[in-house]
Amino acid sequence: MITLTRLTGSTFLLNADLIERIDATPDTVITLVDGKKYAVAESLPQILDSIMRFRGQIVALGTLLDSVHPLMNPEPASPRLTAVPPHAESFMNTGEL
Repeated sequence: MITLTRLTGSTFLLNADLIERIDATPDTVITLVDGKKYAVAESLPQILDSIMRFRGQIVALGTLLDSVHPLMNPEPASPRLTAVPPHAESFMNTGEL
């Protein structure tokens, strides 16, 4: 959620994942995926910064939880892909080794 200010001065929280588009015409208008629009006092760069901080906090919290909580950090799985050495028999026909 990001904190925004309506043109009337009241603040509200908006789920940044629901934003479809942000227009600066000259007021900043946020259009959500359901078509609902919000005119806000923040500029386009301010909103972009808020969204980037919000998403960064989510990633940072996820990393913190992985390192702290044992159930969130299970034992690493063994690798599924491994290098297979070439068989000498397959190169005998070409004369290369």
